[in-house]
Amino acid sequence: MADGTLKVGTITTSSGSGTINISPAVVFDVGTSHTIQTFTSGSGTYTTPTNCRAIWVRCVGAGGGGGGSGTGSQTSGSAGGNTTFGSLSALGGGGGPHSQAGGLGGAAQGASGGDFNCFGGTAPSMPNNSSPALYQNYGGSGGNSIYGGGGQGGSNGSGATGVAGKNYGGGGSGIGGNNTVYGSSGGGGGSYSESFINSPSATYSYAIGSGGAGGSVGTAGGTGGAGAGGCIIVMEFYV
Repeated sequence: MADGTLKVGTITTSSGSGTINISPAVVFDVGTSHTIQTFTSGSGTYTTPTNCRAIWVRCVGAGGGGGGSGTGSQTSGSAGGNTTFGSLSALGGGGGPHSQAGGLGGAAQGASGGDFNCFGGTAPSMPNNSSPALYQNYGGSGGNSIYGGGGQGGSNGSGATGVAGKNYGGGGSGIGGNNTVYGSSGGGGGSYSESFINSPSATYSYAIGSGGAGGSVGTAGGTGGAGAGGCIIVMEFYV
């Protein structure tokens, strides 16, 4: 708006005059009267600051870990942890399948409780060990969160480690093998939930999802990339 304020309330319109009435009128000076808190690990109780009239909460679930590659003892990546704030819930991305399992990469999971909820990104599928040898040396990329940041897949030799998720909620990449071992899939990206809460409660319980671990290495393979942890961003508005 021209005066640099954010007005929050129920909007009604009059088609005859073209006016917009906001009731109840709650006016926030976006330039000076807000604070931001960011939570990137752990759990606890959020306390609404004194004189805070509204909060804008954004939650990102953690990214899943990429699968390990090799033969014999390789494992799939672990799922990312869920991020919660009050009734908001952003689920973590699924773990990536190990090599020779094939199929879809780490699954995208949903979110709930917010004014806006969206899935994280599903990691690309990788072939199983009956597929052409072209895919033996390549690991799949991790899925993106709403902030992007999935670990980039590609050609990774035996004994290497996949690329970890970069931004909050990014899935870790899979890992390639040698000429006899197929690459593994990346982990899924964490989901997202946000809500604008007018007249917030005094406290809210919260928890930050931890990134999923990369799958373990088998014979002649590599370890999957770890998923990135989730986060909560709370913008606090005052009058």
